[in-house]
Amino acid sequence: MNIGVEYIKQLSAHTETDSVEFKRSTGQLERGMETLCAFLNGDGGYVLFGMGDDGTIIGQQVADSTKRQIAECIRQFEPFPLVDVDYVTLENGLSVIVLSVVNNREKPYIYKGRPYTRVESTTVAMSQHQYETMLSYRNQPLGRWETQLNANLKVSDLDEEEILRTVRVGVEKGRLPEVAYTNNIEDALCRMNLMRDGQLTNAAFVLYANGANIDYPQCLLRMARFAGTTKEVFIDERRVEGNAFRMLDEAMQFCFKHLSLSGEVKGLIREERLSVPYKALREAVVNALCHREYQTIGGSVGLAIFDNRVEVSNIGHIPDRLDASNPHEMTLSIPYNPLIAKGFYYRQLFENWGRGIRLMVDECKDAGLEAPVFMSSEYQVTAIFYRNDYSEDKSKLSNNLSVKDTANYGTTEDDKINDKLSDKLSDKLSDKLSDKLSDKLSDKLSDKLISFIENNSKATLEEMAMYMGVSVRVIRYRLKKMIDSGKVIRVGARKNGYWKVNI
Repeated sequence: MNIGVEYIKQLSAHTETDSVEFKRSTGQLERGMETLCAFLNGDGGYVLFGMGDDGTIIGQQVADSTKRQIAECIRQFEPFPLVDVDYVTLENGLSVIVLSVVNNREKPYIYKGRPYTRVESTTVAMSQHQYETMLSYRNQPLGRWETQLNANLKVSDLDEEEILRTVRVGVEKGRLPEVAYTNNIEDALCRMNLMRDGQLTNAAFVLYANGANIDYPQCLLRMARFAGTTKEVFIDERRVEGNAFRMLDEAMQFCFKHLSLSGEVKGLIREERLSVPYKALREAVVNALCHREYQTIGGSVGLAIFDNRVEVSNIGHIPDRLDASNPHEMTLSIPYNPLIAKGFYYRQLFENWGRGIRLMVDECKDAGLEAPVFMSSEYQVTAIFYRNDYSEDKSKLSNNLSVKDTANYGTTEDDKINDKLSDKLSDKLSDKLSDKLSDKLSDKLSDKLISFIENNSKATLEEMAMYMGVSVRVIRYRLKKMIDSGKVIRVGARKNGYWKVNI
């Protein structure tokens, strides 16, 4: 790449970002190489030597020893990367050294035995989990867990009716060719790439297991209905082991049990609606089952219902190329387990065109709800849906339930109490009610938010809302109050800025 002075000026027009790093000289070569490693493990980027921290073009002397030193450092990367090195001469006779790399499939990279990653404008050591996850991506498709054969798995371990149902629906919906229709189980499994050389794949068990199996503890769904907006007390809890279709059915039954219903008469038909749209929740659970990192034995797919929200989570992470903070842009279809996703696709429960996120957003919008929030941490992806029937009065009652009260929840008397509470719920959480809820946040909760900001200065509104157990609207209202009173200030731009407590 031929880089000139004008291009350097463009790069220096902004402060350091998640893809641009400035170093005063090659005296900081080691730190620069660690950052270059982080860029290789991300979407690429530039490291410029001979630059001030603020982007001022300074330049430095470049000798043959400088070039040898850079070349020697590049040889310390594994695998060996493609690095463009440009020496741009300035009018003052000094030079700016530009090292640039692009996104590629060879990651993860390590420098001197350690992997690095980029967190906004900071380079940090990569965790072992993130490194192993990237490594599994690099080894795909041959190394994918779902494609691996299990010699101990037998066709008798699978649910034949579920397999034939998939074939029938797939043919009827045009997602499988008519020649795929068969009553021969092994033939059906082979056509769906779930059986090779007479042996079954791990994906076959995930999709069609006829029961729990000690070899597959990761095929687990955990569900809970919590009292209030935190996880301190639960009302109901369930664990389901089995195939993915059974877990999906159980998850939706749990939603119907614990989410309030409202009805609307259209013509002669009464349509029942959950407080969070059924299609959005189903899509979230299907996504969690298709994208779960099954090679990670611990953990589970999770469904947590609170007074004010529903959370669907799975072990894994959102691919680097997708932006979790902007669901409107998440239109690529990149299933972590393509074979498992295909099983849902044949059943018309999963789309191949990246429409799942859009469906969830649109369903919530049509129901008058806030757009769902998608959060990705190092180990887990969570979809958060805010309910339209939340009221502070009900939440207070729920929070006052004791552990003894919740242990027997579900009996006839408790059902009457729950029905009575549900009758008091409003159809929509209006702006006026949201403001009232914000006004009633206690000093204790405000102190909790301030404490969270002190320890997480770059937290997003969604992360604050999740931590506090309230909606983003309430967090935005509370932050405005704190900013107006001078307790909290915002430093820097929206993308690279941070919060500062001023008490």
